[in-house]
Amino acid sequence: MASTSSRSPLLYSFIFTIAVVITTISATEFQVGGTVGWRIPATNESQLYNVWASRRRFHIGDSLHFRYKNDSVTVVEKWGFYHCDSSNPIAFFNDGDTVIDLDNVGTMYFISGDSDRCKQGVSMMVEVMSPVPVRYFPPAISAPPEGSFSDVAPSPAQVMSSGDEPEASPGPDSSDSVSVSGIAVVLGLGFVVLSL
Repeated sequence: MASTSSRSPLLYSFIFTIAVVITTISATEFQVGGTVGWRIPATNESQLYNVWASRRRFHIGDSLHFRYKNDSVTVVEKWGFYHCDSSNPIAFFNDGDTVIDLDNVGTMYFISGDSDRCKQGVSMMVEVMSPVPVRYFPPAISAPPEGSFSDVAPSPAQVMSSGDEPEASPGPDSSDSVSVSGIAVVLGLGFVVLSL
């Protein structure tokens, strides 16, 4: 039988793997600006990208997809953002189809590499939050043995509706099934590894 000290590295590896899989399962790629992409906004929409970003929740593991023509995307510090100064970029892209991974918690600043375009509204700040917590669904309670609780009130699942049909309880919606099944697979693999 394995000693406690030999299981410890396996346990830490398993926990790390779960964290990576959960982050990967819940990652989202956002199309910056939606269908309009990364372009000079109309005169009456100079805050287009900041409004767009403020209506979304960005988490570590998500990514931003910039689509643009005859422009660039520059990741800058706060000062560079407010002054449309791309002279000290953190990162610079000009391929017209850029995907940037969000890998740090905090505010990220994006501007056009062209100062004039930036001053016309081609800039955006994004607040990146910690990874999305996964919803927990407790295991179902098994039925009690026959006859042992005959004098107890029926459970909510046994209560009949007005049509004398059992009411169905609302289960998780389809968007939860990917996360739950992905976690179940990882947990199953973890138990196999720990039992070795």
